Amino acid sequence: MEEHDVIVVGGGPAGATVSAAVALKGHRVLLVERHTFPRYQIGESLLPSTVHGVCRILGVEDEVAAAGFKPKRGGTFRWGRGRDPWQFSFALSPRLADPTSFAYQVERSRFDAILLDNARRVGVDVRDGCRVTGILADEERVRGVRWTGPDGETREAGARYVVDASGNGSRIHTHVGGKRTYSDFFRNMAVFGYFAGGERLPAPNDGNIFCAAFDEGWIWYIPLRDDLTSVGAVVSQENAAAIQRDPATAWRRLIDACPEVRDLLGGVPRATEAPYDEVRVRRDWSYWKSRLWRPGMVLVGDAACFVDPVLSSGVHLATYGALLAARSINSGLAGVLDEGRLFDEFEARYRHEYGLFYEFLVSFYDVHQDERSYFWKARKLTNVGATELEAFVELVGGLASGDASLTGPGSAGARLTAASSDFDRAVGRLPGSDGLRNPLMESATVRQVFQEGAILQERGMFGGPLEEETPVRAGGLVASEDGLAWMDPAP
Repeated sequence: MEEHDVIVVGGGPAGATVSAAVALKGHRVLLVERHTFPRYQIGESLLPSTVHGVCRILGVEDEVAAAGFKPKRGGTFRWGRGRDPWQFSFALSPRLADPTSFAYQVERSRFDAILLDNARRVGVDVRDGCRVTGILADEERVRGVRWTGPDGETREAGARYVVDASGNGSRIHTHVGGKRTYSDFFRNMAVFGYFAGGERLPAPNDGNIFCAAFDEGWIWYIPLRDDLTSVGAVVSQENAAAIQRDPATAWRRLIDACPEVRDLLGGVPRATEAPYDEVRVRRDWSYWKSRLWRPGMVLVGDAACFVDPVLSSGVHLATYGALLAARSINSGLAGVLDEGRLFDEFEARYRHEYGLFYEFLVSFYDVHQDERSYFWKARKLTNVGATELEAFVELVGGLASGDASLTGPGSAGARLTAASSDFDRAVGRLPGSDGLRNPLMESATVRQVFQEGAILQERGMFGGPLEEETPVRAGGLVASEDGLAWMDPAP
């Protein structure tokens, strides 16, 4: 049986990130991926923390910059009380963008291939066309995986750690934390496809994602190239039967029901180049797990959790969680700290970040006012059920907003309501902004959700955060100078 230090299952952004970050420390990493890259994937809109933080730490930022992806300064939304679109800028000031206040709209087939090729370059043994069918474990820990190669032969490989980064379709995630917990509040579905072009927003926001709310849900509009636009409608599960029966017809009907997006696509044909010539459907966007690790095995990316796509947090959470896991693995292999303490740090921080996005997205949905619509009525804070709030309390474990602790659904509901009010006030200040300040970034709710991403960017740009890093919890750890391991904080 083959022996490695780490086996990573899945070669997407999470798998490529954790494998490269571990290999950079000189460890033996095997990555098994069932597809041959490049391959299609949804999730084309990135956040700055991935581009200027994770990619720079991995040594691949220049290659991503040279790929010609569409720069993205933020997001443009027709969402909320008013009918006029408003901007969500990554810059602290709309007039003064700092060097890392942008991200990219990417074709995931190309972006993911760049990350996986980088993993190969730094020493990861990448084997594609391989499907993992099970894990090898005893009473103490997970010790490896069983997989089938391109020739159909079953093989086994052992390792000190196994990382499941095989996405929402993972076959092995149940070995950690059992089944997934699905969010009732975000239980939506999406139907999406591509057009061969489309109008662009006025410069300098022509690379922004455009999200428009309408009666039945909301639509994303992502400019990938001059001749390629990603368009998807997010609606309630009650639309499932009609969408599954004829996805393409349902997709066009939903686009026509949203004038702001329909008008951008006037006379533009559907894309005909593969793999953009299909209309696809995805259900149950938002979920998490009761545990993210056990001795010898850890979950990252969509194998671990996913939250509603409106803020484009998918690749950020995947790569951020993968970097956290790499720190724990590197320190565990070095034997410098107790394994339980290392992976508890990984899990606490991962839940912390997920919880912040969850809170913010509840607030984001809540600010849209459309009392006529079943979709929006069901997604008002006043209709969040006790079961959902109890699940949220269990998810965040008191870490989602600084040091505030949650003792039950009542306090969780109060905090979500406060966050929604804070964000609503910030959006309300946008029309009166003098252009020198960004009212959204002055909101405590918004600052909290982007805080860890900003630290990642600082680490990528300057080799560490500009302010001394402090643990997120009592007895917690902080990142090493290179961002690839954990260490005790300075006394």
